[in-house]
Amino acid sequence: MESIISRIRQVLAQNIDKKTKQSSKHFFKEAIVTYGVKTPIVDKIAKEFFGEIKEKSVDEVFDLCDELWQSGYLEESFVACNWSYFVRKNYEPKHFARMEQWVANYVNNWASCDTLCNHTVGDFVVMYPEHISKLKGWAKSDNRWVRRAAAVSLIVPARKGKFLSDIFEIANILLMDKDDLVQKGYGWMLKAASQAHQTEVFNYVMSKKAVMPRTALRYAIEKMPKELKTLAMAK
Repeated sequence: MESIISRIRQVLAQNIDKKTKQSSKHFFKEAIVTYGVKTPIVDKIAKEFFGEIKEKSVDEVFDLCDELWQSGYLEESFVACNWSYFVRKNYEPKHFARMEQWVANYVNNWASCDTLCNHTVGDFVVMYPEHISKLKGWAKSDNRWVRRAAAVSLIVPARKGKFLSDIFEIANILLMDKDDLVQKGYGWMLKAASQAHQTEVFNYVMSKKAVMPRTALRYAIEKMPKELKTLAMAK
């Protein structure tokens, strides 16, 4: 299947947009390796090429994802994220180790982190919730992206009201984190949880507001009524 990766790279190169490549510099603090292809086009490419591999096993698809991640290109990471999500119905517990490797070894920006974790990892932990304990381990990592991943992996389940006690536990671990992208990540997780558990999240924020970084706090209360926001932001 080496040819499929080569062909994807050719198609990505054919869809380079100079404005997209230039604007990407404004979205990331770190240096990003990018073709400069608009994300909807990348998603379309991923979907079209997946048709050639849809009958393959999860392990075979993940092997191809490995190759895409290793390139370091933002767009190739997005193709990998799409493919790993497309096979979600066939995840097995053993596949978490591969996801963990991607987060630890290849994720180097918030976009790849969130695209992988919101969907692939998020769906996996819904299927196998015993692995949420691994996310709590991620929250203690020295790697900023692994710490952010611990939180953003629970965004979609949080919106559905799942795993509230685990969400608070991860928020506690990340509470005083100095990294603004980690603060935004766990704040976003709390905001998502507030859609189903507004009172509980508000009470949590109020109990931590003296020490919670303002960045995380603002994210956490974003969906709340104005009067609650005012109380939470009051010094």
